Amino acid sequence: MALLDLCRLDEKINLKPVDALASFQNDVVGYSQNFLHSTQLATPPFANPVETLAQFNQKDETGKAIKIQFDHGTTTLGFRYKGGVLLAVDSRATGGQFIGSQSMKKIVEINDYLLGTLAGGAADCVYWDRVLAKQCRLYELRNRERISVAAASKLMANMVYNYKGMGLSMGMMLAGVDKRGAQLYYVDSEGTRTPGKVFSVGSGSVYAFGVLDSGYSWDLSDKDAQELGRRAIYHATHRDAYSGGIIRVYHISEKGWVNISNEDCSDLHYKYAAEKGTPVA
Repeated sequence: MALLDLCRLDEKINLKPVDALASFQNDVVGYSQNFLHSTQLATPPFANPVETLAQFNQKDETGKAIKIQFDHGTTTLGFRYKGGVLLAVDSRATGGQFIGSQSMKKIVEINDYLLGTLAGGAADCVYWDRVLAKQCRLYELRNRERISVAAASKLMANMVYNYKGMGLSMGMMLAGVDKRGAQLYYVDSEGTRTPGKVFSVGSGSVYAFGVLDSGYSWDLSDKDAQELGRRAIYHATHRDAYSGGIIRVYHISEKGWVNISNEDCSDLHYKYAAEKGTPVA
């Protein structure tokens, strides 16, 4: 079964026109606007891909229904404390119950003082973080100063709000340091923009919050904050099947961001078990 038939794009694109070349050029322009203008996406053929595909009720060659899911799993966290902002993430990318990658980089370095995390659709988050990085750089060139974290988060929220209800899946944190000090914002594809001290996003966030709530304090030292973030992500990867891989820890201070560590969650499992004296099979 061709993907063209499944998505019914033949109803949207005329594949056998009288003037084939002119029609083809119009279709390319209409469905590839982001190649001409990187901050604007082409209007998708369907508002919600999941609902559209579900109504087709397609079956494979054995007669079983084709189950198409856009499930996402991850664990990301961030918190403010007296030493700045601490971000920690895993690196597993999944599609439903299938692992697509164990080395996905879920922290995007927007500039030397601003970081963004990824949760939801990997392509959506990476694309819009790149667009945001471009806008932040243009702001610096025009105004001769770095953009504030609040302004960067507002730019992101405004951009994705234009595509609300069109199938975007994003839940990201923007963290950085500006004239007001350390800042942390949560932004998602529904247009939500919320400042806060502690956030955790993803399918493993409930487990990460359990560790964060018991160990978080504003007066944490840098070392303790880094270990708290690392342990919170580890416990989430241990209990959430959709999280795993490499645990990355970043620290943002007045001097900019620093990549503290990139450790495999399996290595941390044995390390923490040895510290507790627990035998591991």
